[in-house]
Amino acid sequence: MTRLHRWAGLFMAAFLFVAGLTGAVISWDHELDEWLNPQLFDAPAPSPEAHKRSALELVEGLEAADPRLRVAFAPLEVEDGHALGVSVVPRVDPATGKPHALGFNQVTLNPYTGEVQGTRLWGAISLSRENLMPFLYKLHYSMHIPSVGALELGTWFMGMVSMVWVLDCFLALCISLPGRRAWRKSWRKSFSFRWRQGGHKRTFDLHRAGGLWAWALLLTVAITSVSMNLRREVVRPLVERVSTLTPDIFALRAPVPVARFVEPGIRRDEALTLARQEAARRGWTAPAGAVFYSAPYKLYGVNFFEPGDDHASWGLGHPWLYLDAQTGAYLGDRVPGTGTAGDLFLQAQLPLHTGRIAGTAGRVTMSVLGLGVAMLSVTGVMIWARKRRAALRGKACRAALTGIEHGAAKRRHAGAA
Repeated sequence: MTRLHRWAGLFMAAFLFVAGLTGAVISWDHELDEWLNPQLFDAPAPSPEAHKRSALELVEGLEAADPRLRVAFAPLEVEDGHALGVSVVPRVDPATGKPHALGFNQVTLNPYTGEVQGTRLWGAISLSRENLMPFLYKLHYSMHIPSVGALELGTWFMGMVSMVWVLDCFLALCISLPGRRAWRKSWRKSFSFRWRQGGHKRTFDLHRAGGLWAWALLLTVAITSVSMNLRREVVRPLVERVSTLTPDIFALRAPVPVARFVEPGIRRDEALTLARQEAARRGWTAPAGAVFYSAPYKLYGVNFFEPGDDHASWGLGHPWLYLDAQTGAYLGDRVPGTGTAGDLFLQAQLPLHTGRIAGTAGRVTMSVLGLGVAMLSVTGVMIWARKRRAALRGKACRAALTGIEHGAAKRRHAGAA
């Protein structure tokens, strides 16, 4: 088990070091992004009498001004002093049958004038202020490994790293705790830090005791990492073996290729009206907070939450309603906190991974844990390197002794002759 832990750790070390550091930062990605890029997010009123346009009016104005794009996701409320940030996708060029080359996928609009305030390509490999936080976010879960067609190699690879991490959590626990006979005498040693002794002893204790103190959280992050990257491929099929799951809307509708994209049969405002009626029928009190349109799946999704809570600051998130984009027919929902045990398990994965399930305290915990993951990666490599150097020195000494003994034997043989 020690050897398996060693090789698993060496395989994961670099990736977990990066994922840990980036995870500590992106726990606050929205706040840091706004702080770094006021030109994208801030939009003060030009005068006390100025009135903001509605989000739908801003979205329709953008699509009318640039027919090459379609707004895929848009909040429905604009906070005072903030611009409206929307996600866009290219429309298909009728002349070529291929999507237009936009060069960006996010747009911010001035809520008073409707003018484009800024654009950027989310996830671009760039360390500029505009792209830093999206760059770190994508680095966290994919290492920016390029996709091949529809195959997201980076996401799959980090999912496999996470699977090794889950197994290694149990290996680390087994080799870090004392045996059953020595438990009463030695358990404190496994959980203690020799701060004053320094050197290798402190490094070893940081790795062993640090991992033990944070073991439950490390295992939670490892499991949720698998869920984030390999939800459909691994986690959902496994959960289905032990619990009934509510059918996934996106699994029930096969995506159509780009060449077969069609214009929606109903407008956004019509979809919103239908969704609000359904929400009222269910007794929901939160207003519609955001809307998205998916051309591949031919559906609208409407998210319901209170103004200012668009990032789901605590709990399991906000409910969604899904409508057919051609007919407006109700397709299904995603309501956090409801469903089978398997549904609740899957709903909890993202909030657990980000810490938002426990609000600000959870996010702080995840930031500290991210630094801890980086520390465990570094100390693990340091311990291996020290043992490796010792093993090489021992091998060299044994080879030297063998040579000396061989030479002495030859001299004895020659003397005897």
